[in-house]
Amino acid sequence: MPLRKAVIVPGNGSGDVERSNWYGWARKQIDKISDMTCILKDMPDPVTARESVWLPFMEEMGCDEETVIIGHSSGAAAALRYAESHKVFGIILVGAYVSDLGDETERASGYFNRPWDWSSISSNAGHLVQFGSSDDPFLPWEEQQEVADNLKTELHRYSDRGHFQNTAFPELIAAVKKLKAAA
Repeated sequence: MPLRKAVIVPGNGSGDVERSNWYGWARKQIDKISDMTCILKDMPDPVTARESVWLPFMEEMGCDEETVIIGHSSGAAAALRYAESHKVFGIILVGAYVSDLGDETERASGYFNRPWDWSSISSNAGHLVQFGSSDDPFLPWEEQQEVADNLKTELHRYSDRGHFQNTAFPELIAAVKKLKAAA
């Protein structure tokens, strides 16, 4: 299947996603790639980011076998759970983690109340790319490494990017272009 679409699934707490972090910038850059379109929408239930709300919304946004899902933070958890039961071209995880980190809101999201189905994620997402930083103030490196180890992701490890909340993210665009070229 060709890669025709990217869907950016933001972290929780992002009200106007077009103006949050690198999301709007990345959408504009991906739209410039030949035969690609990028979807970025304000998410329903943006604070708690409940799986029961976000996964159906991702389906409505058209996440399918011609889509790379770009998930940041809570959006990475959503991308992982989505790929447990849906075939997608690939997923790019930014600031991915595996537990609720002892946080009540993370626990309420529903992503962390059962084991991860790593084999289904691997078989349903043809391409697995991960960006993580050891100086992330919210995510211990061990959580990010566990995702990489279980999925054998193409891991881009940094020590100076925090939680990837900059206004531009050129390495992400390079990763999307590389996936497009491989399609």
